[in-house]
Amino acid sequence: MTYLSVSVRTALIVHGYDEDHQEIVEEVNETQFVDKLVLVDRIQSISAKYLLVTGSHGRVMYWEYQGGLPALRTKLAEAGLLIG
Repeated sequence: MTYLSVSVRTALIVHGYDEDHQEIVEEVNETQFVDKLVLVDRIQSISAKYLLVTGSHGRVMYWEYQGGLPALRTKLAEAGLLIG
């Protein structure tokens, strides 16, 4: 298993969909960033602002992270996990 060390805070949690196929989204107002080792297989995408990760019970979460996209690219590339 491969892990990524990153400092994050939860911004949004998607709990699924309602009867009209609209996402059920919980906004989270965490103020503190927390250092985590995230299993790389949980990461769905990385943008300039968020890591989109899978969670339990079919949920997905948008985590804000510190350090910026270029720093994450470098970490992933150094670990041999980035193509292109």
